[in-house]
Amino acid sequence: MKKVTVGIIGAGRIGKLHVDNLKLIPEITIKAVSDVVVDHLQQWAADKGIPTLTTNYQDLLADPEIDAVFICSPTTTHAQIIKEAARAKKHIFCEKPVSFSVEETIEALHTVKEEGVKLQVGFNRRFDPNFKKVRNLVQQGEVGQPHILKITSRDPQPPSIEYVQTSGGLFMDMMIHDFDMARYVMDSEVVEVSAHGTTLINPAIAEAGDVDTAIVTLKFANGALGVIDNSRQAVYGYDQRVEVFGAKGSATADNCRPTTVEVSTAEGVVKDKPLYFFLERYTQAYIEEVSEFAKSLLEDQSVVCSGNDGLQAERIAKAAKESFETGRPVKIEHTELVEDKVALN
Repeated sequence: MKKVTVGIIGAGRIGKLHVDNLKLIPEITIKAVSDVVVDHLQQWAADKGIPTLTTNYQDLLADPEIDAVFICSPTTTHAQIIKEAARAKKHIFCEKPVSFSVEETIEALHTVKEEGVKLQVGFNRRFDPNFKKVRNLVQQGEVGQPHILKITSRDPQPPSIEYVQTSGGLFMDMMIHDFDMARYVMDSEVVEVSAHGTTLINPAIAEAGDVDTAIVTLKFANGALGVIDNSRQAVYGYDQRVEVFGAKGSATADNCRPTTVEVSTAEGVVKDKPLYFFLERYTQAYIEEVSEFAKSLLEDQSVVCSGNDGLQAERIAKAAKESFETGRPVKIEHTELVEDKVALN
């Protein structure tokens, strides 16, 4: 049986989650984890059967036994590590976004393509069974020609101000998932973006230069329109919904709830609130995305979510921020030349 040996760069919440999910795959061996501080990770690594801990991620890149790395470090480090990992002939799974700069991302993708390694970007929502079915129904023509896409994405509570200050902003940090979902579900590029944002939840978010409430409208190359709404605080839980309306009907993915039980009495109708935390909501999606990455390595297939997908989501996020700042719609040009220059695998 073919095996793949991996290393994890960054042992925060998401890095540890990937470790747990990779351990579900018999063909995967986790050899090493790197983080800037590892003293507190000793018992965790022992419990997970991980033999090597290091504060230097380059130790993983220099290890000839490691076939692939998961980049779960801060976004500001992603592009540089991608380039170094590609030159070390390691396949790469990188959390979103690839970088805060479209130019840096393109440079990283050039290196990936030149070195002939695989790069998958961590847009986990593509692997959610509900959203995937909506996409499949659109692909199969069940809703006819798509006319309108609606995406609602609202967090149960805002992040810390310290996080906001380094996150890249709501459009790049939070709504970028929805920009990827828009391209994924509609199978069409976004050609124009118009964004509006405000701060209604915590004034400190505005002081940090960001917004906590936003609406973005999209125009797609296929003529369809899209609307995305984001909020940093939905008091009833993690609100995640997608709808595609088309010429023959619509397809809707509703919120996931702890149970489907609905109680109807004379006083009213009650059902469970949406799941509260993103790790609960997307448990299966996180498992599926690492399983698909492993499959691409084991069977030498193209990855499901490519570096180009990461690039295009960043371009939409950049356009949304520009639209918000200028108060004008921003067009996005898509040329074959750009597509040819970036890694598609």
